[in-house]
Amino acid sequence: MRIVALFALTCLALSIPAHGEVNSSMLGFWETPEGDAKIEILDCGDGTPCGDLVWVNPASADAETDINNPEKALRNRSLVGIRMVWGFKLLGDKWRSGKVYDPESGRTYRAELTLVSANQLKLKGCFGPICRSQIWTRAIDP
Repeated sequence: MRIVALFALTCLALSIPAHGEVNSSMLGFWETPEGDAKIEILDCGDGTPCGDLVWVNPASADAETDINNPEKALRNRSLVGIRMVWGFKLLGDKWRSGKVYDPESGRTYRAELTLVSANQLKLKGCFGPICRSQIWTRAIDP
């Protein structure tokens, strides 16, 4: 399961309204580069984007539960439905200072989101000075 791609997420150049609400073209379903997971980007209710894991390829290893979570009590929870990205702030023309959870490592990283085009969303995840990015593609409702 290459949901680690979530680890290297965000840095999307958004065309965002001046008042800082999440761009409606960012909302919807997005697929990871490997095609093994789909995330729904929503408005968190405060005008900022957040994303929930809504589908995981059942053929992926460890696809069912959050077995790598550092909290033992959460290791049996389903991966589907967990919050993957959250906590962003609009800084300039990007959503920054957010968080991304990587179920493959059980870690949470600093993240940025940038809407590259109508069908591409860039997620950048960072641990200290080391960052990785991936491009998610627009997906249909899982």
